[in-house]
Amino acid sequence: MAEPVLTETRIRAGVWEGILRAEPGGPSPEVEVRHLDARIEGAMLASVPDRPGHWALRVPIPAQALSDGVQTFVIRSTASDATLGHFTIVTGADRGDDLRAEVDLLRAELDMLKRAFRRHCLETL
Repeated sequence: MAEPVLTETRIRAGVWEGILRAEPGGPSPEVEVRHLDARIEGAMLASVPDRPGHWALRVPIPAQALSDGVQTFVIRSTASDATLGHFTIVTGADRGDDLRAEVDLLRAELDMLKRAFRRHCLETL
């Protein structure tokens, strides 16, 4: 089964929104959102009426996650542990400097790889 495809639609009133496309008729996708290696609670996934295989994803952005600098939120499939997408919020700085966002995303990906490697090491013992 192919991984679901995530498309960002907007951020409005402190809620990130996107559309997740999965196989029609398949099981409902399960996702988690992480920020600084901590799970963000409150993500909501609902099927889109009249669009089989499409799911609306809404992620409330917690106020405590917003501070100066670049904040990256990573959206992952809990079934396959694959990264489906991410969104970045820059505060207190000029958004023209995308290099910081890329470095922050690399850090988030590295944290996920470390967790996966540690889990693999524990499972192979």
